Amino acid sequence: MAAEKAKKTIVIGHKNPDTDSICSAICYANLKQLQTGEPYVPARAGHINSETKFVLDYFKVNPPKEITSVKTQVKDIEIRETQGVKRNISLKKAWNLMQDANVVTIPAVTEDNVLEGLITVGDITRSYMNIYDSSILSKARTQYANIIETLEGTMLIGDENAYFRSGKVLIAAANPDMMENYIEKNDLVILGNRYESQLCAIEMEAGCIVVCEGAAVSMTIKKLAQERGCTVITTPYDTYTVARLINQSMPISYFMKTEHLITFETEDFIDDIKDVMASKRHRDFPILDKNGKYKGMISRRNFLGARGKNVILVDHNERSQAVDGVENANILEIIDHHRLGTVETMSPVFFRNQPLGCTATIIYQMYNESGIAIEKKIAGLLCSAIISDTLLFRSPTCTSVDKEAALALAEIADVDIEDLANRMFAAGSKLKGKSDAEIFYQDFKTFSAGKVQFGVGQITSLNAQELAGLQERMLSYMEKAVAEERVDMMFLMLTNILKESTDLLCVGQGSVQMVVDAFHLNLESGETSRGVVSLPGVVSRKKQLVPGLMVAIEQ
Repeated sequence: MAAEKAKKTIVIGHKNPDTDSICSAICYANLKQLQTGEPYVPARAGHINSETKFVLDYFKVNPPKEITSVKTQVKDIEIRETQGVKRNISLKKAWNLMQDANVVTIPAVTEDNVLEGLITVGDITRSYMNIYDSSILSKARTQYANIIETLEGTMLIGDENAYFRSGKVLIAAANPDMMENYIEKNDLVILGNRYESQLCAIEMEAGCIVVCEGAAVSMTIKKLAQERGCTVITTPYDTYTVARLINQSMPISYFMKTEHLITFETEDFIDDIKDVMASKRHRDFPILDKNGKYKGMISRRNFLGARGKNVILVDHNERSQAVDGVENANILEIIDHHRLGTVETMSPVFFRNQPLGCTATIIYQMYNESGIAIEKKIAGLLCSAIISDTLLFRSPTCTSVDKEAALALAEIADVDIEDLANRMFAAGSKLKGKSDAEIFYQDFKTFSAGKVQFGVGQITSLNAQELAGLQERMLSYMEKAVAEERVDMMFLMLTNILKESTDLLCVGQGSVQMVVDAFHLNLESGETSRGVVSLPGVVSRKKQLVPGLMVAIEQ
C-alpha cells in the first residue's frame, strides 16, 4: 500500500507583512523541510512592500503565495475518492459497485472526468419497485451488452454494442398460436427451448429473443434470426429469473439525477457549506477540483474530527495580526520576538519567543542549532530581515545577538551590509505613485489593551522632506481608516532613519493626549491640534511606542 501523502504545513507571518515577516516565513519553511523532508510552504498574509520586493529581487527569490484565510477548506478534510462511472452502465453493475465500496451514491462522469449525474441506492430500488411499463427497457435505450452482463448470457446473433430502442418485454409462455396475438415488431421475447416458440417470435419480427436455461439454439433458428435482423441471446437462468433481472440491465442514465446537482469545490470553506448540506436530505455530495473536474464525494460525517490546516506562525503571536481563520487552524509552532498576545491553540505547540530585534535572528540560531548549513540566498534574506527590523542596528530593539547574526549572515551571503542596507531603505522610501492605502498599510499592525483597540503603522525613510510631505495626506486618509479597521485610535510613525526620530500622526478621540501622557510631553495646544507629535529618539514600534501606549491606556 502506498504511503499516505504528507499534509503540507503553511509557514506565515502577520497581516501587512514587513521584510522580517516575509523572509522569516521563507527561511523557516526551508529549514523545516530540510529537517523533516515533509512539505512546508511559505506564505504571506498581505501585499509585499517595496523594501521587501527589493530584497526578494536582489536575492532572486520568488515571493511566497498570498493566503488571505486559513479557514478549513474541503481539500483539508478526507474526500472519499469514489470512482466515477460511465452513464450507460447497468443498474445491477452500479448496485454491485455500491456494495463493494460501501457507498450509497455513485457519480457518472465523462471520459475527461466531467460530472454528468448521480445515481443513489434509492434511485435503484425505486426503479425496481415502481416500474410497471413493459416498454421501459427500450425507453431507457438499454444496450445489449448490459443485458448480456446482467443475465450472464451469451450473444449468438447480433451486435452487443447495439441498443434495444423500441418494443416491449414479454414472456412467451403460451403456445405459438396464441403468441401471434401479442408479439409485436421489435419486442424482446423471453422464452425457453421450444423450437416452435423461437420460430414464431422471429417470424413475428421480434427485435430480440432471450433463450433461457442454457438451451441450445438450432442452426436454422440462428440463420433465420440473422436474415430477419433478430438478436439472439442465451442465458443459464430460467424465465422467472430472467424476467426478474432484466430491468436491472437498464442504464443508470435513465434514472440518475442530472439537473440542479449540489456540488462543492475543493477550495470551498467548510463553514460555508455546512448549512447547505444540513438543509438537504442527500447523504453524499460530489466535490469538483478547481478545473471543474470530478474529484470525489463527501458527507456530513467527513466533518467529524476534521482538523484545520497545519500552520506555523512567525513574527507575531496576536490573533488580531494573524491571517483570517487562524482560530480554525491547527497551529503547530510560533516563532516570534514580540510581546505575548492572544493567539489560542487547540493543543500544546512549540513556542519560541526571544527578546531580540528580529525573528530572523531566532531562525538563524535554529539553523545553527540543527547543524544545517545556510545557503547563500537564505543568508541574504535573514540578513535583510535583521537590517530592516533593527534599522541597521539603530533601533533600541537591536541586541548584540542581532548584530552578530547579521554580520555573520552578510559574510555567508557575500554582501556589503552597509550597501545592502542603504539600497533597501532607499527602495522602501520610494513612495511616489503609491496610493494612500498602499503607503499606510505597507507596515501596519493592530493591538488591544483592555477595551481599547488601536492600530499603528510605520514608514521609515532616509528622506526628511518626503516624510514631511506625507503628514496632511496621511492624516486625511487615517480619518477614514479608523472606521474601516474598527479601532478606537490610529497612529502612523513617520520615522527618519538618519535622524533617529519619529513624527507620530494621531487620529481618534484622545489619541494625541494618550501620546502626551505616554511620553510625558509638555506640548503647546497648537502643536497638538494638528494631530502630529514629534518623538525624538523614538524609532521602534515594538519596544518604544507600543509599550508606552499600553501603559498609558491601562492607567
